[in-house]
Amino acid sequence: MKKQQINTHPSKKNNSSHSDLFLNISILILSVLVIFLAYSLVRNLNNVFYSSPGDKNNKTETKIIQVEVLNGCGVNGIADRFTEYLRVENFDVVNIGNYRSFDVDNSIVIDRTGEIENAKRVAKVLGIDSTRVIQQINDDYFLDVTLIIGKDFNQLSFNK
Repeated sequence: MKKQQINTHPSKKNNSSHSDLFLNISILILSVLVIFLAYSLVRNLNNVFYSSPGDKNNKTETKIIQVEVLNGCGVNGIADRFTEYLRVENFDVVNIGNYRSFDVDNSIVIDRTGEIENAKRVAKVLGIDSTRVIQQINDDYFLDVTLIIGKDFNQLSFNK
C-alpha cells in the first residue's frame, strides 16, 4: 500500500509566485529610477563642465553691486536723485548721506572690496572718467562702491 502524499500547503507555490512578481516589479521600478537619476547627473555635469565662457561673463555682469551715495557738493536732494538713477540702472544703493565736507570739486568713485571693475561700472554709467576711480579697501564696510558727488554733477551723463 502506497501512501499518497497530500499537499497540505497548496498556497505556498501561489505565495512564492506572488512574492516573485512583487520583487520583479520592484526591481524594474528601481532600475528605471536609477537610469533616470544617472541621466540627470550626466546632464547636469555637462552643463557645469562644458558651459561656454560667455555664460560666465554674463554671470559676473549681472552681479548686484552695492553702492553708497554721498553728497559732497552741498546741493539739497542730489544724493536722492543719483540714488534713483542708480537703482534704475540695477545698482543696489544701500546707504545715502552727506560726505564729511561739501567742497568736493570732482565726483569720485571708490572701490571698497578690491574689485575695481565694480567701481568702474558705476563710473561708466554716470559718465565719470575712469581716472577718478580710486581704491580704498575697507573690510568694515559692507558695500562694494562709494560714490561721492562733487560740484561737477551737472556735467555727468546722468543729467544729460
